[in-house]
Amino acid sequence: MKAPSINTAKTASGIPALLKTACVNALIALVLFSLMVGVRTEAGSDGQLTYWTRFGEVASLVAAVFGGSIVLELLKQWIGPSGAEKLVPPAVRSGMSFVGSYLAPALLIFTLLVPVIFYDQRYILDLAILVLTYVMLGWGLNVVVGLAGLLDLGYVAFYAVGAYSYALLATNFGWSFWICLPLAGVLAAFWGVLLGFPVLRLRGDYLAIVTLAFGEIIRLVLINWREVTNGSAGISGIPKVSFFGLMTFNVSDPNYIAKVLHIATSSAYYKIFLYYLILGLCLLTAFVTIRLRRLPVGRAWEALREDEIACRSLGINTTTTKLTAFATGAMFGGFAGSFFAARQGFVSPESFVFLESAIILAIVVLGGMGSLVGIAVAAMVMIGGTEALRELDFLKQIFGPDFTPELYRMLLFGMAMVIVMLWKPRGFVGSREPTAFLKERRAVSSSFTKEGHG
Repeated sequence: MKAPSINTAKTASGIPALLKTACVNALIALVLFSLMVGVRTEAGSDGQLTYWTRFGEVASLVAAVFGGSIVLELLKQWIGPSGAEKLVPPAVRSGMSFVGSYLAPALLIFTLLVPVIFYDQRYILDLAILVLTYVMLGWGLNVVVGLAGLLDLGYVAFYAVGAYSYALLATNFGWSFWICLPLAGVLAAFWGVLLGFPVLRLRGDYLAIVTLAFGEIIRLVLINWREVTNGSAGISGIPKVSFFGLMTFNVSDPNYIAKVLHIATSSAYYKIFLYYLILGLCLLTAFVTIRLRRLPVGRAWEALREDEIACRSLGINTTTTKLTAFATGAMFGGFAGSFFAARQGFVSPESFVFLESAIILAIVVLGGMGSLVGIAVAAMVMIGGTEALRELDFLKQIFGPDFTPELYRMLLFGMAMVIVMLWKPRGFVGSREPTAFLKERRAVSSSFTKEGHG
């Protein structure tokens, strides 16, 4: 009978701290939302600046933050150190683990059938291509962040190197995509090695700052080197990808795929080909990553991630380990960049800002560092989810016709990320499976005992 009184006393003593945390969060929200939402400015028809206020919406958001902070703190106290085990029954957890074992094959089968299912829906095909592009970028960054444990905030620089490599070589020299694709990967890997040398002695926050600066340097070079990159205007007229140099997707070309195969003309052929092309590049990235994890270099990456000092004490060359991680991850980023340039037909520095690096890093962290399946699921949720939030027309019926969902898209997205990180702090698939096992340890110890050495 005394336990409830003790719990009540603890709850009562924690109420002031709970209210203090909620008030601090509400005050921060008030400062941020007052500038972002409360005051709107716009150039009028006479050229003068006009503004209007929306303090009612600010008050609603601050109240939501205050109430949400209280709810989150109460949930954390109720759940306790056992985490989500109290929320999810054992039967549901076993069912989730059973479904998780078949998640990767189901996703692969679904991705193979997407062009068949959504043949006439161009928007879904474009969205699927975009998601697969970010899956490949996430898997490339996973080599650096998830396997080697090196925090890279400038990964978009290698993406830009690959895109501009294909754009410049194709427009100036007329080289085919299939020739420029490996060259873009090689050039991106070269820049990855150049980045790796100055940061060999850095780790943690210092490494993140240097890699962030590297990404901004590449972007500023693309803007200011106008003689080569055409500056902020970008490069247009980038040739399309051909069908391995045998057929093209240009209707006026005599080698047009429909004319050669004697099938009906359709604009969907090129989208379907691009989809399977990026899918093939993703599968190549996954295959190489899985194989490298089983090789000595992959085990060296994981040892470096866990403890660099212990890694050195084992005689592992940390210089080579870091450089190979940067080069491998950059190579996959270069492949994705060349595909991006071929798909868009136009590249400019605006496509390679820091926000892209932040999105790719968020995909890796939310999916689970080192997990290919988790990163793929996170890319589907983040990229597909943000696109789905563009079509929130039903909210206009709740908040009125003046409500614009696009303004709150990133706000809702950020709140979802916070909830996911509170629920699964190590990502959707946060388990790290070892690549080496001591399978015969028990047999060796038993034979050792039989010989009388135990």
